[in-house]
Amino acid sequence: MNDTIVRNLHRLPKDIDLVVGVPRSGILAANLFCLVTNIPMTDLDSFLEGKIYTSGVSPKRREALDRGISDMRRILVLDDSINGGRAMLAARKRIEDAHLSDNVMMAAVYGAQPDHKEADFVFEVVARPRVFQWNLMHHEVLERSCVDIDGVLCFDPTEEENDDGARYEDFISRALPLHVPTKRLGTLVTSRLEKYRTSTEAWLKKHRIEYGELVMLDLPSKAERQRLKSHGSFKGSVYRNSDAQLFIESEPAQAEAIARISGKPVFCVESQQMYYAEPLTPAALRQKLRTMPSRLRESRRTSKQRMKEIARGLLGEESYARLKNVVKRPAIGD
Repeated sequence: MNDTIVRNLHRLPKDIDLVVGVPRSGILAANLFCLVTNIPMTDLDSFLEGKIYTSGVSPKRREALDRGISDMRRILVLDDSINGGRAMLAARKRIEDAHLSDNVMMAAVYGAQPDHKEADFVFEVVARPRVFQWNLMHHEVLERSCVDIDGVLCFDPTEEENDDGARYEDFISRALPLHVPTKRLGTLVTSRLEKYRTSTEAWLKKHRIEYGELVMLDLPSKAERQRLKSHGSFKGSVYRNSDAQLFIESEPAQAEAIARISGKPVFCVESQQMYYAEPLTPAALRQKLRTMPSRLRESRRTSKQRMKEIARGLLGEESYARLKNVVKRPAIGD
């Protein structure tokens, strides 16, 4: 989202004095916008009450950050996305009812189409079906998803806790929630062994996590599971034979394996990436390229090895290997 905002700043009027975030996700968008532009911000409710967020203390502080709403010449009301337009219409009506609609521009970072009558400006088109990183665990797609447990719904066990015995039983009962969904989950698919079903179901009930089915690995021990290296293959097989549209996994290596085996997309919580089955589709490649700038900024390394790591992350091992073969292939006439 931050990359999208930065890429589109030049398309907006230069005289925006205040950004108003539409709760809840629109506040995230407004905050990113204002951190980049050094413009004051507020949320919709505060705006209607005449309040602006304080902006902290900085040696580069602008005088404009201390002005009141009555001094603002142009106001940008911003939401993270627009689809049917109901949220934007509701926000506009509240602003009009408060007689604050003069010099107000309505915008969304992402739209289902280039133009929405409810918004004056859309930064980027992301057609449906779609899900955003910041609201995945509150999205209706969860009802049509397979979801891992350790590393997704709760924190992973430590090495000491993961003993396939009393300590692991204690971990399951006391595991700290990590991402607690607000929607019903389609199918929980975990490499936890079947013998831990009762304690797992008790933990899910304790944290009010609703789901359709719980599929566990039917092996006698952790040692046997490690010998067979069945994590990714087990999850990928379950996903492939289901009607689920998305798998939410904790580990990158398993996510890549699940995508390859199932032929369907997998979102990895740890890497915050979507993994796709090979061959990479144009839509998948666009999504990966969209996230590339932020990942490039994570490291100052610019070596050849770093670029190889980035290429592998974008394309996956199989596509990367094929690309290397194409690059090495002699040109016609050589």
